[in-house]
Amino acid sequence: MYWSKLFIPTLRENPAEAEVASHQLLLRAGYIRQLSAGIYSYLFLAQRSLLKITRIVRQEMDAIGGQEMLLPALHPAEVWQESGRWEVMGANMFRLKDRWQHQLCLGMTHEEVMTAIARGELRSYKQLPQIWYQIQTKFRDEPRPKSGLLRMRQFLMKDSYSFDMDASGLDEAYEKHRRAYCRIFDRCGLKYLVVEAHSGAMGGSQSQEFMAPTEAGEDHVAVCASCGYAANLEKAESEPVAPLAADPPGDLAPHKFHTPGRKTIAEVSAFTGLPETSQIKSLVMVAGGEPVLVLVRGDHSLSETKFAGVAGAPDVRPAHPEEIRERFGADAGSLGPVGIRGMRILADLALAGRRNMIAGANQDDYHLRHVTPGEDFTPEWHDLRQAAEGDRCRNCGKPLELKKTVEIGHIFKLGYKYSESMGLRVLNASGAEVTPIMGSYGIGIERILSAAVESYHDLDGMSLPPAIAPFEVVVTPVNNSDAAQRKAAMEIYRECLAQRLDALLDDRDERPGVKFKDADLIGIPYRITVGKKLAQGKVEVFNRRTRETAAVPTGEAPAFVRNTVS
Repeated sequence: MYWSKLFIPTLRENPAEAEVASHQLLLRAGYIRQLSAGIYSYLFLAQRSLLKITRIVRQEMDAIGGQEMLLPALHPAEVWQESGRWEVMGANMFRLKDRWQHQLCLGMTHEEVMTAIARGELRSYKQLPQIWYQIQTKFRDEPRPKSGLLRMRQFLMKDSYSFDMDASGLDEAYEKHRRAYCRIFDRCGLKYLVVEAHSGAMGGSQSQEFMAPTEAGEDHVAVCASCGYAANLEKAESEPVAPLAADPPGDLAPHKFHTPGRKTIAEVSAFTGLPETSQIKSLVMVAGGEPVLVLVRGDHSLSETKFAGVAGAPDVRPAHPEEIRERFGADAGSLGPVGIRGMRILADLALAGRRNMIAGANQDDYHLRHVTPGEDFTPEWHDLRQAAEGDRCRNCGKPLELKKTVEIGHIFKLGYKYSESMGLRVLNASGAEVTPIMGSYGIGIERILSAAVESYHDLDGMSLPPAIAPFEVVVTPVNNSDAAQRKAAMEIYRECLAQRLDALLDDRDERPGVKFKDADLIGIPYRITVGKKLAQGKVEVFNRRTRETAAVPTGEAPAFVRNTVS
């Protein structure tokens, strides 16, 4: 293709609305334009990259026996009501009514629709296993659409679904997807982590996330560099660092003392001169409509995901201030477990064995000294805390590191959540009706592109991996008015095509600096520069990632790039 004929609207300055690198560069390089908050048009360059990504995804999904389908984006409410997720999805789901006032939604994911197809068509164990997938537009009424293609309201997703007769079959399908996802992200040239994760609204027994490290991400993962353990922060298990001060010895009775105006853990710590690790943080949560008192060490944070798992309720939330005042007679900041009756009390394992700590007295502006868990109150003990930087790895005991990441893929063992609720049944070899077991597996297509930009960019632009760049090489004559340079550039360009390189010829009547800057900006991995060295029978091959330049014989340049790309 000839650059002069293409629509590549580059910008010289970062748009004011773009905060993260991928958003800035995709706008500046003319890949995308915003239509509305979280809704983008994909221009020529973006579409080329996204098509390359989807081709890789298709190849790897087909290789594990996946069968591609295309399902509707518009769903009747009934299928979501059957699974029980119509209410669970809440405000995140786009909902509408047709002219007959039937309730509909725009699909966030397709577990229900796939299960409905399976329910209508699968009859026998002889038809299983099945892996069905699609690459489809999804919709999410994202409350904070930002960061360009990382957090959107309309996005592309590869979602696949497995149907098996038993758990061993699901294990095999899950492992097939895990390996396929690694191959996909490897081929796309991404840096990524595979981490233990929570299934959330998807349900199921096990899940793993594929996370790309980037400061633009909003998810944190705990990683052990020593043994390789990695888990999403909401799921990570770890051993906390030791308290900063030893507990006072002895069997001391709780003693109330005045803490005027001190509500936060930090304020009480400064007032008492004791570290935050010597305090009990009391949080009131509501699970299934009932208040629950949750206790963690003063310097720790509650994992609401872990709490939800322990509480066993479909809906959990922090209690409202008026609910706290009505139940405790005090406001948040003065709450504690001593004397609480008729309420479930959950305590994090980091409090086990501690003695003579500080907790709220359930009276405004008062706290208690010498509170001992297990003696002054009796809780249920669970792992409830979020892992923190410096915690010890649960496997090897070495320190954990927290990394900011963005999710690019997620695989789930759904179990029987959808097949059971939606009445999917097949006959087994004995002629008895059984419920197939399911898995669900997703990849964010645009997030692959954004993660690559986040990982590979500099002050001049992006340096995309060759497999997903819109072009692999650009052929650039320095002086387009020089007939010899034009002729050589055209011959090199044609030979690049013959070598099956995705090549672009920059035939514009622009200054060399403009051409070089544009090529750097849009992320083409290699540039063949036809300039003064042509008189010596050579051209320069520039590597965008390393910024290294090699002088090679003119006729060998396409093969040189071909061998480098391969």
